[in-house]
Amino acid sequence: MPALRIEEISSHVGEKIELQGWAYNFRSSGKIFFLQLRDGSGRVQIVYSAANLPAEQWELLNKLRIESSVRVSGTVKEGRQPGSFELDGASFEVVQMAPEDYPIGKKEHGPDFLLDMRHLWLRSERQWAIQRVRNTIINATFAYFNERGFIKIDTPILTPTACEGTTELFEMDYFDLGKAYLAQSGQLYLEAAVMSVGRAFDFGPVFRAEKSKTRRHLTEFWMMDAEAAFADHEQNLKTQEELVCRIVKDVLAKNRAELATLERDVAALEKVQAPFVRLTHAEAVGKLRALGSDIGPLDDLGGDDETILTKQYDRPVFVEKYPAAVKAFYMKRDPADPLRVLNDDLLAPEGYGEVIGGSQREDDYDELLKRIREHQLPEEAFRWYLDLRTYGSVPHSGFGYGLERLVTWICGLPHVRESIPFPRLINRLTP
Repeated sequence: MPALRIEEISSHVGEKIELQGWAYNFRSSGKIFFLQLRDGSGRVQIVYSAANLPAEQWELLNKLRIESSVRVSGTVKEGRQPGSFELDGASFEVVQMAPEDYPIGKKEHGPDFLLDMRHLWLRSERQWAIQRVRNTIINATFAYFNERGFIKIDTPILTPTACEGTTELFEMDYFDLGKAYLAQSGQLYLEAAVMSVGRAFDFGPVFRAEKSKTRRHLTEFWMMDAEAAFADHEQNLKTQEELVCRIVKDVLAKNRAELATLERDVAALEKVQAPFVRLTHAEAVGKLRALGSDIGPLDDLGGDDETILTKQYDRPVFVEKYPAAVKAFYMKRDPADPLRVLNDDLLAPEGYGEVIGGSQREDDYDELLKRIREHQLPEEAFRWYLDLRTYGSVPHSGFGYGLERLVTWICGLPHVRESIPFPRLINRLTP
C-alpha cells in the first residue's frame, strides 16, 4: 500500500495505513512503546504492543535513536484530544538508524550552539512551524498580486549601481567591466518593467553589507518589491494595506496549529484590520517626543523609535511624508511641502517596527536628474533609469517588504534569525 502523509490520516479512521518519517521522540513502559513520528506534514503517535509486533521488530524498536528515519504501519484511530489521531502499530521498519545520540537534546541550548546546528535545528517543532507560516506568507503574496493583474518579473541580483548609494553593498570584481554589486532591491528594474506590463512584482534574495547586530537585521534576506504604473501615493498605501490584511488572514486560516506551537497571541493578529493607523512623519515625531524620545523634526525614525511608537497601537501604522533629506533620490516630493516626499514606512504593531517601505516615484525627468546630482550619484550609470522618464513617463508608485520581518512579526519571534532557514549575519556564514 502507498504511504500516506500524516496530514491525510484523518480521513482514514479504522483503516490500516503506512507512514514514513523520522522518530522525533519516544518512550516505553515495558510492553508498550509510544513512538512520536513526524514526516514534514505533521506529527502523530504510534502505539506499539510487544504482544502484537514480531520479536525482531520489537527488539529494533527498543534500540531506536532520536531522528532515525523509519517506516511504520498501523490502524488509524481517534486520539484522546478532540481532532487528534494516533495509530495502533502493526509493523516497524528502520530506513536509517542514527549511529549516535542526537546532538540537540531536551535541555536548554544557547543561540550560538543552535545556529551552529541550524541544519538539524530546523527539524524542531518550533522551527517547522515558523517555516510553514513563512510559506503561507509567500503563497498569500503571490495569490494577492496574481488576482490583481500584477506580473512576476525577475530582477537582477548582480547590478552595476545601487538604489541608494553603494556604502552598504557587497562589492565584487566583474570580469573586465569593473565593479558589480549584489542587489539590495529590484526596484529600479521593476520600474522599467511596469512601463511594459503595467503592474509587476518581484520576489528574491537581496543583500546588505550593513554592519548591524540588531534583532531586525540580516545580511541576506528575501524581499518582495511591487510597482504599478498610473498609481499615486494614496493607491500605493491602499495596496500595501490590502496585501498585509490578506497575508494575515491566510495565516490565521491555514496555520492555527503552527501559531499555537509558537504560543503566538492570535488575538493580536485578528486585530490586523483595515484601516491602518496613519500618521505623518511630523505627527509621529510629536508623539515620540511626548513619549520620551529625543528624535528631531528632520530625523529618520530609528529602531527604538519604531518600537516605542508601535507599542501604542494594536494594528499596523503608516508613517508617511518623511523629510526629503533622509530619504532616497527617487522619491517624489510632496506638492504641499517640497521639503517632504510622498513616501511611507509601514510599521508592524507590538513593537516590531518597519516591515514595508514605499513611495511614489519621481516621474519628471528634470527633477530626477536634479536629485541624482544632489546625491552625487554617477549620472551615466543612471542614464537608462532616466530614459524611463524620457519615453512615456507616467505617475507610478511602489513598495517593498522584507519577508523575514513579516515572518518575525506574524510568528511573534524575538529575533529575525529564526525567520529564515539559514540566517546570514555579520558574524555567521555557516552552516
